[in-house]
Amino acid sequence: MRRTWGGRWLAAWLVLLLCSGCATLGRAQRDAAAGIAQAARSTQVDCARADACATPSPVLDMAREVWAASTAQAPHHRALILDHAPDALLLRIHLIRSARRSIELQTYIFDEDDSAQLVMDELEAAAFRGVKVRILIDQLAALRKVETLAALASRHANLELRLYNPVLDRARLPLPMYAIASLCCWRQLNRRMHNKLLVVDGLVGIVGGRNYQDDYYDWGEDYNFRDRDLLLAGPQVAAMQANFEAFWRSPRSVPPERLGDVARYLRRYGAPATPPHHPFRRPERVRALLAQANDPALLRARFVTPALEVGGVSFIADLPRKHREETSAGVPAEQAVGAASRGLLELLQGAQHEVLLQTPYLVMSKPAQQVFRALHQRAQPPRVQISTNSLAATDAFIAYAMSYKYKRRYLRDFGFEIHEFKPFPADAPLELGETGAALEREPEAEPDEAMEVERADGPSVASDRDGKGDDEDAADGQAPQGQDVPAAPGSGGSLLERRLARRGLRSEPVSEAGRLSPFASSGGLPVRLKRAGLRMGLHAKSLVVDARVGVVGTHNFDPRGDTLNTESAVVIADPAFARQLAASILRDMAPANAWTIGRRDDALLLPGVEYTLAKLSERMPIFDLWPRKYATSFDYVPGPGCPPTQVPPSPFAADFRRCNQPVGDFPEVDLGLKWLGVRLFTAFGSGLSPIL
Repeated sequence: MRRTWGGRWLAAWLVLLLCSGCATLGRAQRDAAAGIAQAARSTQVDCARADACATPSPVLDMAREVWAASTAQAPHHRALILDHAPDALLLRIHLIRSARRSIELQTYIFDEDDSAQLVMDELEAAAFRGVKVRILIDQLAALRKVETLAALASRHANLELRLYNPVLDRARLPLPMYAIASLCCWRQLNRRMHNKLLVVDGLVGIVGGRNYQDDYYDWGEDYNFRDRDLLLAGPQVAAMQANFEAFWRSPRSVPPERLGDVARYLRRYGAPATPPHHPFRRPERVRALLAQANDPALLRARFVTPALEVGGVSFIADLPRKHREETSAGVPAEQAVGAASRGLLELLQGAQHEVLLQTPYLVMSKPAQQVFRALHQRAQPPRVQISTNSLAATDAFIAYAMSYKYKRRYLRDFGFEIHEFKPFPADAPLELGETGAALEREPEAEPDEAMEVERADGPSVASDRDGKGDDEDAADGQAPQGQDVPAAPGSGGSLLERRLARRGLRSEPVSEAGRLSPFASSGGLPVRLKRAGLRMGLHAKSLVVDARVGVVGTHNFDPRGDTLNTESAVVIADPAFARQLAASILRDMAPANAWTIGRRDDALLLPGVEYTLAKLSERMPIFDLWPRKYATSFDYVPGPGCPPTQVPPSPFAADFRRCNQPVGDFPEVDLGLKWLGVRLFTAFGSGLSPIL
């Protein structure tokens, strides 16, 4: 009887949840909510000057000079690779403060942690100065709280916010709603806007992999992304702005006040006076970065002087029509790729000597596989070097499991030289200074005692409201509990110090076993490691072909980017730029920063038979159960005849084994039952490849 009633209660709960998820508001109710938001928007402009009281900017001065020198027949551009994460945040803050007319911001993720709050504070301040600010965020990761969305929709007439492709008539999708959307709206749920750009005054733009979240700017407490952006000044910025305009005007881009959950909030509570704002976890870090944003000499040295004059610049990007049902009508699914993917594949097809590819998730689409197979079958195939994540570094365990399944194909059929990023790279652009992932942290403070950081225009940006929305149970951004080991005074960012930078772990950890179950990170969290520390994972998406063309963008070179996500990239056919980008990628492949994937030793018994059976098992879409994979990880070991080097070793070199030793399939990982998860997804998960 208990089981019967338990089943009935569960069924009733699911029915109620489904009804609540699918319930929609009428036109009149939406209009009423929109009216509340519109009536609450301030029209006050704090500056009467023609330049909107913008901060003087050597970066925008450079952009104006570039535009002035350009003609339709002879366009001029300057470009700068943004490898250092705090600099990428600093530049964004400075450009927003320097805007005189307009700001367009497009992103996949916009959180409510320190870095995201800081950017939003500056966007609000720009709107109050008289700058037209437009923000477009994909629905799946658009802020944390319904209250925040309602407040931003009601904030200022110069500040507009839209969410792309909302599912279930909601701005926020908590986990139960996500489950419902997976059942009823799978096609719509999977079509996401992965584009990321920032355009200021139509003069200068930033494109690349970084979202708006602490992990992308070395502000994460236990994990940060090794990512890359590109600053571009010149006429192709107009193409970036036009692409943003296409998404902004798409019917799929919806103001939050016209979505059910935000509309209900507005009708029930009215417009919030200000967006919710938690105290900054590290106010001294925010203060240091804001001071740099007003330092002309520093800004010129970091962003103007090193910017290269480049030629052959183009911006390639998908349009919202990629998500229309009829786009791929009559085209095989494996061939239906977007404009960005086509441009990248055509670039790869033209490779003659060398390809450097950096992607966090090495899951190749069928068109990409066809291109690389054709390259490798040439009489003189180009060398293909791949920089990607190891299992220890990745934030996407399932994607890695799919990559692990096809290692033999990647090495044998495509000729890939794969270098997997280490979680504790010894030489990586991780900022541990006053504006980065400092090892020391101030003691926890009560909310009413937390220090406040002032906006550019004076008033405090910290609020006493720190509650969550009624449908959110996410963390509120407060620093995790735990004891830290402070860095030695005057010390730099050594490998040892990063390992000592414990975040929310036991004071004497021998592993990260204090975390949740081995499968807690199966989808989108880093796996447990044998030792604790401030680790990194790749998120950069870049390509260099023949040391003459460089690409920085949002495309992971994966099936999702081909057919489901919209993507964008800047392509620069300039040898000087390509060499600089290649040096950045090769640094991530260096032995101190990456393991090299190579063929493991042959089986002792019937190696030819074993290889054939493993190959047949790999080709099976399900039941790939062969226990022994073709390849494993190798680490470069300096010693006699093996001097320290920055050159990534080739697994195909005749003397590869002389200096490189096998370290297992999953080095650094506290495997536990994780091996079972890897094997399960390797055996049965190949059908997931198109959506990874």
